[in-house]
Amino acid sequence: MMIKINGNNIYYEIHGNPEGEPIFFIHGAPGLGDCRNDIKAFSALGDDYQLVFMDMRGSGRSEGKPPFTHEQWAADIEELRKRLVDAPIKILGGSYGGYLALEYVIRYPEQVTHVLLRDTAPSNDFDHLSIDRALKSQLPGVTEDRLVKLFAGKVESNQELKDMFAAIQPLYTVEYDEEAVKKRLDSIFYRFETHNFAFSVNKPRYDVQPQLPAIKVPTLVTVGRHDWITPVLCSEIIAEHIPNSKLVIFEQSGHSPHLEENEDYLKLVRNFLQKNSVGKTDKASSES
Repeated sequence: MMIKINGNNIYYEIHGNPEGEPIFFIHGAPGLGDCRNDIKAFSALGDDYQLVFMDMRGSGRSEGKPPFTHEQWAADIEELRKRLVDAPIKILGGSYGGYLALEYVIRYPEQVTHVLLRDTAPSNDFDHLSIDRALKSQLPGVTEDRLVKLFAGKVESNQELKDMFAAIQPLYTVEYDEEAVKKRLDSIFYRFETHNFAFSVNKPRYDVQPQLPAIKVPTLVTVGRHDWITPVLCSEIIAEHIPNSKLVIFEQSGHSPHLEENEDYLKLVRNFLQKNSVGKTDKASSES
């Protein structure tokens, strides 16, 4: 469905229990991502929760009116929340969507009851680790020049964005399914302008680490042991700085444990939300 939010048509879907507490899912990869993978991964939670999925401004099926700033994206989430549920939400963000989940709870703390983060980072200080790991893979088509161009947001066309993204696909998962990856690559809505703004303007300024101690709601931090682009260190720093947090590392996953170890991931999310139901403020800081 489409809804006009802050002057921009936003694509969204609502799944699950209409009487359940709402969870908003924020996808990653601006200009590459959309909500379909989150729908695939998390629809089973709909037995108990109302699930709200959206394509962010400039990504997927949503309209692409600038600006593509973190401030604007957080404001879009807030306006959609007010229009659809008008109640505090649980927010789950993965990868770049984790940046936006953190930006949202920092900007709108009264509107969040739980934060769930997957394979994300607290700042832009870790790209050199990702580039080093990618180069060490010696994958065909993965060169320093191409990686720097991708990370700097200097992509020149949708086709170039697709080619660059295709080259690094084997880095993302522990088990690589070439046929499934090709099918997914062909289904992506490529929006190189959105990617470029996110990586050339937003990311160099991104650093929420100083604000993390102000997040008081229960927070689940998850990461795949073999994540190349937001390595385990990033999640360890987040969990270290958020007081009421729990860190879980998925040993058999790369960047997408919600897909790679889906059953265990959903079990963890359910247990976390049940244990930390509204009114409980248990301190849970552990590593698995």
